[in-house]
Amino acid sequence: MSSSGGASCPVTRLLAALPFENLSNDPEQEYFSDGLTEETISYLGRINPDHMAVMARTTIMAYKKTRKSIRQIGDELGVDYVLESSVRREGKHVRITSQLIRVKDQTHVWTSTYDRELGRVLDIQQELGSEIGRHVHLQFRPERLASQPHTRDVEAHDLYLRGRYFWNQLSPPTTKRAIEFYRRATEIDPNYALAWSGLTDAHAARPINSDAPPLEIGPVVRDAAARALAAAPDVAEVQTSFGFLKFWLDWDWIAAQAAFRRAIELNPSYALSHRMLGIVLSHMRARKESLVAAKRARELDPLNPAHQALSSQITFAAGDFPLAADFAQQAIAIDPEFWIGYMQLGQAYEQLGEPDLALQALNNATRFSGGNSKTLALRGYIFGKLGRLAEADDVLNALHTASRERYVPPYAFALVCAGLGKNDLALDWLERAFEVRDVHLVFLTMDPKWDAFRRTPRFIAVLNCCGFTTSARAVPAL
Repeated sequence: MSSSGGASCPVTRLLAALPFENLSNDPEQEYFSDGLTEETISYLGRINPDHMAVMARTTIMAYKKTRKSIRQIGDELGVDYVLESSVRREGKHVRITSQLIRVKDQTHVWTSTYDRELGRVLDIQQELGSEIGRHVHLQFRPERLASQPHTRDVEAHDLYLRGRYFWNQLSPPTTKRAIEFYRRATEIDPNYALAWSGLTDAHAARPINSDAPPLEIGPVVRDAAARALAAAPDVAEVQTSFGFLKFWLDWDWIAAQAAFRRAIELNPSYALSHRMLGIVLSHMRARKESLVAAKRARELDPLNPAHQALSSQITFAAGDFPLAADFAQQAIAIDPEFWIGYMQLGQAYEQLGEPDLALQALNNATRFSGGNSKTLALRGYIFGKLGRLAEADDVLNALHTASRERYVPPYAFALVCAGLGKNDLALDWLERAFEVRDVHLVFLTMDPKWDAFRRTPRFIAVLNCCGFTTSARAVPAL
């Protein structure tokens, strides 16, 4: 295996911690068993990352309630060991049973049952990690676990698990619910690093996925990220959240890539940090290295459609449009309702000279996203390029109508105007986008749809105002 930086990584064991089975006979407790699964994966990934990698959450959750055998799961994931666990929660009491199975010979290497009060759940994870390390012959790395991102408050921890449950559903309504649970967790424990990290992620995603105004969101994200860093700077999730802020909202790509690299040092099994490193390096034109980082994210979390879709974005930026289409199709194969996959497929088809297929993909993207401005704007851009002026104008009118009730990114209007050949008007909208710090401006450095503008003084001025020309040169093209 190789790390995101291209250096040799001597990982010798690969482990899959399967979803905790909820034995509580209460569907309302699914958030608890799912949360324990995610926390256990994160903890195990930090035990001895030089010699053991752990499959990421999204891929693992595909095996929830599976009837597949350990051998089938092991073969599909290519892992050496599988950890099976169940949890029963009754009031303030928790019973967890876990067993470690070696895939190649189906040997039950170790099994144990833990009966604890709810407040000592985190102690169980430490015991699990110690036992697993001992039985797969790993030296425990206590320095990797010195920073404690968790809380000892039972209620705060429970609220955090509920927040993760809704955040992982990746929709605007569930993101709002996640924010509320995270916020309540931080009110109970103001030093709860992971809850602050969760708030950072959830708020930072809103301008991207929910068309929320960046200038309104920015101060909230910066405060949450600062509190997370103050509480536990040496935690991969916290560094990744900080990188989110620096990339999307502060446009400080040098700081962003440093944060993602630090996250990978802290937990090389945290797939999201690899993916985000790939994205920021792509925008900084370090194309070969960005592809390596994206590949590592897919290796650790192969059933996560977002890794496939963002790999499509990275290869699209590199000018490999057939491969971009392939990655987008893989994302859709994993989740047939994943709107970002359809959006990436649409823009790849447009560059491949297949406008009808592009519009078909974007129709699905619009439907599954609930009308996200990016999907509407791409359709308008294609209509404009095809000379279907009335339909392009319809998209502009729809965006204007929506803007009377909510924030609509100026970038969306700029893109449609560019498709219509109204270049001066497109530049007017890009300048307005800078005024409101529209997060979509990050695409200006690498999207071929803006190639006709690259020698235009007003376009160059926008890039300079954003600081993208400096950032793009910060890492030499590879």
